[in-house]
Amino acid sequence: MTAMTTSLPAGKNIEAEADKAIAKLSAAQTEIGSVILGQRNVVDLSLISILSGGHALLVGVPGLAKSLLVETLGTVLGLSEKRVQFTPDLMPADILGAEVLEESESGKRAFRFIKGPVFSQLLMADEINRASPRTQSALLQAMQEKIVTIAGAKHVLPKPFHVLATQNPIEQEGTYPLPEAQLDRFLLQIDVNFPTLDTERSILLATTGAKSAKASKAMTSKDLMAMQTLVRNLPVGEKVVNAILTLTRNARPDQTELQSVQTDVSWGPGPRAGQALMLATRAKALLDGRLSPSIDDVLELAGPVLRHRMALTFAARASGTKIDHVIDQLKDSLR
Repeated sequence: MTAMTTSLPAGKNIEAEADKAIAKLSAAQTEIGSVILGQRNVVDLSLISILSGGHALLVGVPGLAKSLLVETLGTVLGLSEKRVQFTPDLMPADILGAEVLEESESGKRAFRFIKGPVFSQLLMADEINRASPRTQSALLQAMQEKIVTIAGAKHVLPKPFHVLATQNPIEQEGTYPLPEAQLDRFLLQIDVNFPTLDTERSILLATTGAKSAKASKAMTSKDLMAMQTLVRNLPVGEKVVNAILTLTRNARPDQTELQSVQTDVSWGPGPRAGQALMLATRAKALLDGRLSPSIDDVLELAGPVLRHRMALTFAARASGTKIDHVIDQLKDSLR
């Protein structure tokens, strides 16, 4: 995660800017909620990831409206949105674009770069683990540096740029697990679960009629970028900083004093996890209408931030230990 200049323009008042942002975010939540029923936590975590300037990995079985969520986010946030269905035969050029040789009417030949779908503000990478590692890695530079390099030439991606990738946790035949380096590029891993009975009833009634709900635009991409700058300017208390440091360092088997982490965790999160928590807690505070994060925000976001940045030992997996159980113990150490 690269360093960024985060100061607000001279004369701007953080409280005034926050009031405007909170009103627009509330309107965005309402618009998204009119289409995406019963997934408030998933919607909020997706917004937190985008407000933080990061990317998100949506993990859930098919049919839980993950694709619809990304499409709706693009509409509501005023972002240009494109979708790529990842398959084993997908090539890097299918995502990034390629140079083609063209001949003019005068007979002169020259290469022209044709942009791929990565040149959008919101890219949906559907079932990202179905593509080969070579194709998966095509997104690494784009996600981290917001540029792509084709034939030695650098091409800057649109601003803002966010990747929301989906992954099916059940069907693993013919898939390629994402490498740790790429998982670390995702700010949050968002688990998408089945809806409750009442919510599923509402979904059946709302989506099988003659008309379907449509979301409206609640802000522009310029508004969103101003909010991302605001998030980086929100103050963070010393207790929250210490809680983030304690949580991330305790998750590393060679630095922790927790016996369960020493025995069950093979590798833990790097400094990027702490950066993700710092940004995500600020974004959550703004989304909730507050000007600074709390330790409760750290505890609530610990799972989405750490879940994909830790790995269990073979013995722990064989005994049935789950990574969320280890994270719960880490959270208990802060209480």
